[in-house]
Amino acid sequence: MSLAQVHYTSAAPRDEGTAGRFTAVGPGVSGALLAEIEHLVRYELPGGVPDRPSDDELRSLPQSFGYAVLSDGSRLVARSAPVRDTGGGAGSGVRFHAHAVHLPPGVPLPGDRLPVEAWRSPLWVSVTPGGAIPDPLTRPPGPAVVSEGLDDFAVSRGPWLAAVLADLRRASDAEAVSGRPVVLVERQCADVARWLGLASVTLPRESAERLTFTTYTRRPESSAARVVGVLPEDAAAARAAGLRVHACARQAPVDGTEDVWATTAARVWRSRSQELFRESRELPGEPFAAGPLAVTALCAGIALGPDGRAAAAGWAAERPYALDAKRTGRLVEALASPGIDDRTAPEFDAAGRLFGALEGRCPASVTAPLAAMLVTEAVRGGNGSLELPRRDAFAGPEGAAVAERLGPEILTELGDTTGSRSVARTVQLLRVARLLGVDGTESLPGVVDRLAPALLTEATAAREGGPGFAPALLELLDEQFEVRTALLGALDRIAPQDPGAVARFLERVTLPFTGTQALPHLRMCAEAPGAMLTLGGDRAAVWQRVLRAAGLSPFAEPLVLRTAVGLVWEDRAPTVEEARLLLEAATSDSHRVAGTWARLVDAALSTSAAGTDEAAGLAHDLLRGFPEEIGGRKRAGLLLLDLVRELRTGAPEPGWSERVRTLCAQAEPVGPALRERAHAALVERLLAPDRPGAELYDFVHGEDAEMIAAYDRAARTPSVRTRLRTQPAYAADCFTVWTAHPHAGRAWPPVAAALLDDVLRPAVRGMSGEAVAEVEAMVGRTGSSGRADAFRDWNRVSALGRLGRRIAGRVRRG
Repeated sequence: MSLAQVHYTSAAPRDEGTAGRFTAVGPGVSGALLAEIEHLVRYELPGGVPDRPSDDELRSLPQSFGYAVLSDGSRLVARSAPVRDTGGGAGSGVRFHAHAVHLPPGVPLPGDRLPVEAWRSPLWVSVTPGGAIPDPLTRPPGPAVVSEGLDDFAVSRGPWLAAVLADLRRASDAEAVSGRPVVLVERQCADVARWLGLASVTLPRESAERLTFTTYTRRPESSAARVVGVLPEDAAAARAAGLRVHACARQAPVDGTEDVWATTAARVWRSRSQELFRESRELPGEPFAAGPLAVTALCAGIALGPDGRAAAAGWAAERPYALDAKRTGRLVEALASPGIDDRTAPEFDAAGRLFGALEGRCPASVTAPLAAMLVTEAVRGGNGSLELPRRDAFAGPEGAAVAERLGPEILTELGDTTGSRSVARTVQLLRVARLLGVDGTESLPGVVDRLAPALLTEATAAREGGPGFAPALLELLDEQFEVRTALLGALDRIAPQDPGAVARFLERVTLPFTGTQALPHLRMCAEAPGAMLTLGGDRAAVWQRVLRAAGLSPFAEPLVLRTAVGLVWEDRAPTVEEARLLLEAATSDSHRVAGTWARLVDAALSTSAAGTDEAAGLAHDLLRGFPEEIGGRKRAGLLLLDLVRELRTGAPEPGWSERVRTLCAQAEPVGPALRERAHAALVERLLAPDRPGAELYDFVHGEDAEMIAAYDRAARTPSVRTRLRTQPAYAADCFTVWTAHPHAGRAWPPVAAALLDDVLRPAVRGMSGEAVAEVEAMVGRTGSSGRADAFRDWNRVSALGRLGRRIAGRVRRG
């Protein structure tokens, strides 16, 4: 098919106000398309061009070679070149001539070529021909001009290769945003064409075909092409427009690119191995996946960086069937090369996955270098996330050599008891030791004694979800029976010290302890979360269920008491009722060994319990059961509670007031509830008629304002007022007490006087005459005749006061 050609010539320099004109238009090119084409083929001279350039200066001016897609889906390949204007004689200047070829929609270039291959075709002309000329897009005889010398060009542009290829890849994407071109800054527009030649080789065919371009423009910000070339003097304007600019004509860039595909492609070009791009496209994978290209490069002996090697190993791990035995061997050899010293954790992880994929598919001699590399990294590099080989990978002489080299290092580090070692590191060392057949029996007890508490510490510090070491730990316990037995035993031994932490750890890491080991504490810790979930707030029921999970009686193993109490009452004291249940569940010897007696003491002395009779009874039993263990302020607090019990129900030893004062001081800081409870019990007993006189005397003369205030409050309660009003004997006793010590210091007399006036006088006033006479007689019998006279005088004053008030009232009414 013959393609339509278009010629356009700019106006002569002397023709001011004239833009240019089409001098020849082939068939099928409409007027609407010509308006688009005219905008595309316009040419603007670089700055600083003389009015009358010499022939050499004219030949050095850039040519604009471009490829564009028009609005109707057709395409245009065009070259715009500066030419001398010969119509002006001695004043001749420079104009330009554009020669373009129009391709209708769906019509490929002749020979299925790419547009950039027509660069510098000898069939482009700079004048409008008089007749038909051959299509410039047809392949001329001889070598392809653009592809010639691409290897040398790529090597010369090594520092920019990866970044430019990455941007060209993005520009070729079907979803690339139009109007934001990639800008290539070169001194020669031919070098821009060579960049496009690199892209045509590197990119898949469909991507390369989407790259519209122009090798030269003065206004990149207004170009619709995806790739544009500019001279160095126009680079600043491109940057100011926010375009991606690669100044390949200046100092090499400092920053690289994180695009692994582009980085790998750059290494291939620098190795002058462009044929590898075609080979890599024969492998399965996404068009711009780094894996196929990286695998092809490594198999060809091209050294790659850690990201490229990781991409190759990851791709091959997912498709172990895609490579033949020869290329698989080359890939493994390249990945495991001893000369590499920049391997990263992602690369090792990918290599581990590759080993797992190849193991069983390839002979052990092929995978042995990978296995050796992985275990060496596990020991020397500290990579705890590696996917380790199976044990049979080290059965041959290669394994013996690795074991001989690494075994002493493993044993030395496992035996080191100084410093800190992470759980992941310890687990990895133990697994590698087994892989290599290194005997670590002697160091195992010390290892697990350090590992067990480290498990709890790191799990607590980890965020939500299982800790990172969990998968490797479970694999270790599944692989090595002796390690599992020793570690579970160590965890069971430390569980009574912090059962809550162990229970939380077991919720996140499900350890296999369903075998024949007793492990009572671990079983309790595993049972606690479910028991709390199903039994809710019934802590006594949870405690009983957890204790049953131990499978041992607290009489046989007292420490199960500590574990159970720590699980159920981890951060709080039991109630008095719960403490009573705990106390009765085992002997005092069991609680003594378990140390749970301290929780029972806390229960008795808690703020909520101190004011109850149950707490006083519990205190009595605790003092009797643990006489040697309880001391200090807690012992004083329990003795105070026990004194309260005796004051209420028994016959305490003499010296009540002094004992209350002393025990309160020894129990400091004593809770307000306990202090008030002790004072109330004391004053209630002192208000009773049968209290010993000596105790009352000591109390009155003790000058303890706080206790006397408690006495005052108790004497004013309704129950005391009722007794005074209904029991003449009690009223006589109180009169005797409240008038017996008028000079007993400063605290007692005003309180006694106030009680006589405010409490006793209203009670006597409400009695019948017979009851008052009975009070008077009892005062005389218990005291003396003088005391009876004192009562009559006190009561007469009261009666006269009432009579005087009645007379005064009558006078006022009169």
